[in-house]
Amino acid sequence: MTSSEPLLPTTRRALLHRVATAQAEGRTPSLVAAVQRDGQIAWSGARSCVEGHEPDGDTQFRIGSITKTFTAVLVMRLRDEGLIDLDDPLEKHLPGTGAGHVTVFQLLGHSAGLAAETPAPWWERTPGTTRPELADVLGEGPLIHRSGHGHHYSNPGYTLLGSLVEKLRGDTWDEVLRREILEPLGMDRTTPQAAAPHAGGWAVHPWADVMLPEPAEDLGLMAPAGQLWSTTTDLLRFAAFLARGDERVLRASSVEEMRAPAAPPEAGDWDGAYGLGLQVVRRKSRTLLGHSGSLPGFLAALWFSVEDDVAAVVLSNATSGPLTGAVAADLLEIVAEAEPRIPEPWRPLPQVDEELLALTGPWYWGTYVYELRLLPDRGIELVPLRGAGRSARFRACPDGTWKGLNGYYAGETLRAVRAENGTVDHLDLGSFVFTREPYDRTAAVPGGVDDEGWRGLSL
Repeated sequence: MTSSEPLLPTTRRALLHRVATAQAEGRTPSLVAAVQRDGQIAWSGARSCVEGHEPDGDTQFRIGSITKTFTAVLVMRLRDEGLIDLDDPLEKHLPGTGAGHVTVFQLLGHSAGLAAETPAPWWERTPGTTRPELADVLGEGPLIHRSGHGHHYSNPGYTLLGSLVEKLRGDTWDEVLRREILEPLGMDRTTPQAAAPHAGGWAVHPWADVMLPEPAEDLGLMAPAGQLWSTTTDLLRFAAFLARGDERVLRASSVEEMRAPAAPPEAGDWDGAYGLGLQVVRRKSRTLLGHSGSLPGFLAALWFSVEDDVAAVVLSNATSGPLTGAVAADLLEIVAEAEPRIPEPWRPLPQVDEELLALTGPWYWGTYVYELRLLPDRGIELVPLRGAGRSARFRACPDGTWKGLNGYYAGETLRAVRAENGTVDHLDLGSFVFTREPYDRTAAVPGGVDDEGWRGLSL
């Protein structure tokens, strides 16, 4: 069986059971969910309090803060085009905000120290015209923490990022979004305003099975933090892009950068972190990426696993009710664990560089033994073979060195240092010396090697 085949009946039933349980126990008028595997929708299901009126993959729900991920992609596009640097202070491009010293990077990762919400009244349930200027969004004291010293989620921070996009593009946030993300990815059912068919937002009484309609406000300046309506089908397209990248929108290395934690998590919250517009969660040794969202009348969640190549979306139309984030994670795990991803066939590299091939095999950092392996495009990988050690992948650079891609050695340079006769004496990785033998006496080991060499115990 290949992973592109339909899900097994037992898996489909487990998914439906989870969705049905979530709708019933969460007391939500309706709930729709879908799972994607290998870039293709593998399953979808829905439940509704009105028989025969279940939503489907074309039914819009409001997605709340999942909107922030779209805004983050727009900002990363500005960076990739050289219009900004992530370390730029906001004041350089958007002066006069009163929070000009915070950086673009800090705003993307919620470490700028801004308040979580706007000044009263509650922005999610009032018209955006209530806050016509950025000063109305930020208030008189927008900073409540030291910038860059920790994670503190901020909705106004994404208003600033949306305004940055508008300033540099010379167009409205929603028009830039449509042109640069939604159209290229074919997401024609993701819109700033509801477009039929769409669900209505409801509040369900906490102690009685009765409902109250919620208002659906245009959020104005706060739109980049939570305005969008979307569908399960469109959001799974977005998940595929966030896992793989798309040169029409953002290259793979940039979306990978978005997925890396940007600031230390809050105290006691060691299973979760925040990247650049993406939430990062560790669950059962699996890394889930995506975002949750809520606005009055709606709850939403999108999670994907790059390693499993599985994504799940859950949308519901209740102010409180099903824990959509947990439900989406459960759906993803049901598929990933019941039907694990089938590995691609092993294939040899398309060409062999004899000089590079000679570097493969065991290398020693002191007495720690590592294996050097070749990767595509002249990349290499160092993997510890025994005991504790730091694995790392490296990409080849034009000058014959390699740059670390992950973990402890991310950004560090690895070079092959040659002796006078042209042979490789040792590998230098950020001043760490790797030799062909443990403390090789013929290599340039820092501190030298004792002249008497290795010895046993003399009694």
